[in-house]
Amino acid sequence: MRDDRSFIELKARERARTLLDEGSYRELLDPFEGIISPWLGPQGIVPQADDGMVVAKGTINGQPAVVVAIEGTFQGGSMGEVSGAKMAAALELAAEDNRNGTPTQAVLCLETGGVRLQEANLGLAAIADIHAAIVDLRRYTPVIGIVAGTVGCFGGMSIAAALCSYLLVTREARLGLNGPQVIEQEAGIEEYDSRDRPFIWSMTGGEVRYQSGLVDALVGDGINAVKGAMNDFIAKGVPEKHRTDNYAWYLDRLSHFDTAKQADAEQIKALFAREDK
Repeated sequence: MRDDRSFIELKARERARTLLDEGSYRELLDPFEGIISPWLGPQGIVPQADDGMVVAKGTINGQPAVVVAIEGTFQGGSMGEVSGAKMAAALELAAEDNRNGTPTQAVLCLETGGVRLQEANLGLAAIADIHAAIVDLRRYTPVIGIVAGTVGCFGGMSIAAALCSYLLVTREARLGLNGPQVIEQEAGIEEYDSRDRPFIWSMTGGEVRYQSGLVDALVGDGINAVKGAMNDFIAKGVPEKHRTDNYAWYLDRLSHFDTAKQADAEQIKALFAREDK
């Protein structure tokens, strides 16, 4: 049955349930387990029972799968000790399943501003564990990353997105190492006006990231479009060469970029254009 609802409008739990086969959803460490961040309460911040991280086991097209979805409406989808550990452990267990003869697929719904400032080094350590787990798992099965909107994917988790075997986005998505407000704070509003939405999306939006070759699919925000692209990438299997294996090419291109001039979307697309991608 077709489902044309907006994927963007779904909460993390609904996104995970939608991506898995109907009736196969089983959540690990759900809110009733009461595993919350121990660091938010003392700072006057109300914690969330799942720490903004949903880990669901089930099947996709009848095959074992894990879907990890970040809730972007809780603390901007930021990664803390608990939420980061949940994602890292889920990926590590999926890799272990594959090594033990149980092929397990992995899909990550990434709506996150990166590390949670209130948990600082703990969040950074968790994100490093996530990076290592993705690199381990992607040897056995494609790790599919989805950035739909409206939070986007920034900070250390943008590196996690880049490490995925395949990455799909919508036009509403944003992807970048530093968020607009951080760039404006450090470089000034003349360099990067975080309130200029057309400018922001022209630089880090899903469309320009796809045209630059930094993501693998640009899809509409409907559930069917997202699931269709996800299934296509799963069917492709592990790529012969991951995007991050081309780091030398990217570094060379960046080293020749004139940072004295204000960049625009056309420059970005031209910078990363290549015939043999």
